Amino acid sequence: MKLLRVGELGKETVAALDSNNKIRDLSDYIDDLNPKTLNEETLIKLKKIDLSNLKEINSKTRIGSCVNNPIDFLAIGLNYRNHIFGSKSKEPTEPIVFNKSSGCIQGAKDPIKKPSSANKMDYECEICVVISKEGKYIRESDAQDYVFGYCIVNDISERSWQKERGGQWIKGKSIAGPAGPYLVTKDEIEDVNNINFSLDLNGERKQTGNTKDMIFNFNYLISYISQFFTLYPGHLITTGTSENTLFESDNPIFLKAGDKLHLKADFLGEQKYEVINE
Repeated sequence: MKLLRVGELGKETVAALDSNNKIRDLSDYIDDLNPKTLNEETLIKLKKIDLSNLKEINSKTRIGSCVNNPIDFLAIGLNYRNHIFGSKSKEPTEPIVFNKSSGCIQGAKDPIKKPSSANKMDYECEICVVISKEGKYIRESDAQDYVFGYCIVNDISERSWQKERGGQWIKGKSIAGPAGPYLVTKDEIEDVNNINFSLDLNGERKQTGNTKDMIFNFNYLISYISQFFTLYPGHLITTGTSENTLFESDNPIFLKAGDKLHLKADFLGEQKYEVINE
């Protein structure tokens, strides 16, 4: 099932995309997509619903972030070798885990607001996994039992804050984190280790990638992180980006107001928005 949250900011309704790509209202069945509802019980309940019988929502309605108030917004750094090579970084022997502020999550068509002091703002097209069940010391072979679904995330990164302001990545990673448009339940995806994704900047293809090229795959990451702390329903883990981020260029021209971004991924839909000044 492709789930989404639609409506004005702060007043979103839970909906689903039916087989004819019509948006159907799920508000009679579920109040929100948040840590209280992102669980196995919800998955079982949703599978029993005939979407064709539900009220249709206008397709022009704003689409919000596909998860609300996540328990945590985790991210993985340097998880694709071509990105490591392009950024002249050292390949990690263990996953690099950091946080994005959960307050930076936003909709898949909401504009990216560029702060006035952000002079090296960059994009990172990524595939994010959403956790559905509490777990610690999760075995890699059991990892998918803890997954609700997957979505696109753009790990917007302010490189000067990330690399030149004391080395704490969360500062440079929390301007924005568009998530969605859809939260796609895991049963809808043929092979999570073979998802193509791409990013265009102003109509020019910049990034292409496939999850098969991750150094640490989804199951490994879920298991690895759970060795250090408990994962809960509503945990987001965005899993790294491929090559050709802006800071990999010899003469980078970073994001500025007026730039248009278009991200898409197999099964997961697409994001389109513009950079504006805050």
